[in-house]
Amino acid sequence: MATEFLFRDDAYLTECDATVTAVTEKDGAIGVALDRTVFYPTGGGQPGDVGSLSFGGQTVAVATAVYGETKQDIVHVLAPGSAAPAVGATARAIIDWPVRHRRMRMHTGLHLLSVVLPFPVTGGSVGTDEGRLDFDIPESGLDRDDITAKLNDLIDRDAEVTERWITDAELEANPGLVKTMSVKPPMGSGRVRLVSIEGLDLQPCGGTHVKRTAEIGRLVVSAIEKKGKQNRRVRVVFG
Repeated sequence: MATEFLFRDDAYLTECDATVTAVTEKDGAIGVALDRTVFYPTGGGQPGDVGSLSFGGQTVAVATAVYGETKQDIVHVLAPGSAAPAVGATARAIIDWPVRHRRMRMHTGLHLLSVVLPFPVTGGSVGTDEGRLDFDIPESGLDRDDITAKLNDLIDRDAEVTERWITDAELEANPGLVKTMSVKPPMGSGRVRLVSIEGLDLQPCGGTHVKRTAEIGRLVVSAIEKKGKQNRRVRVVFG
């Protein structure tokens, strides 16, 4: 049974009641599938949420969330030694909000970094304390202080961040929307989610983001690394 992705409609939703649809075990780890969830699964450079599941008077820790056999299913991976709920049971899924919110802030900040550095993106990663993007840049000459200043100028504009959907065909007809070279946009379901930062950026993305750029807070470029002849890795941390 496909999972309802509640985080796509409301990234600020921290918990929900759900029905257990399956319990699996892989490499010693127990996974619990629910009919609906607030947990974001690992993907697109963003880690899966951590948190807990409550059922039958007990609470167990969720170490991460991942996609199941298809991109329509989400599996909640329980911490080692945790008891699993029974299929058909009602469970309350609760994310670790402080961790998720920092990732939302960082993820949105990386979108703005791609505006400051308008080059093709070859890779990226969203962390709780640090994020990075890899750019296809033929020449270096990148200045950490200059990029930091430009990035925070965009953050301070307090632009609205919204999402909307287009069809796969519409995205294929507008390839300029895609900034990433190594990771394809989340396609295959017939529609693609676009994230818009008002007046600044528009690109396909399935991750979680804050509602306004000022919510990101100050970011600082911590390092610029050469990863190849034309590849530069730009790391950012919270200031």
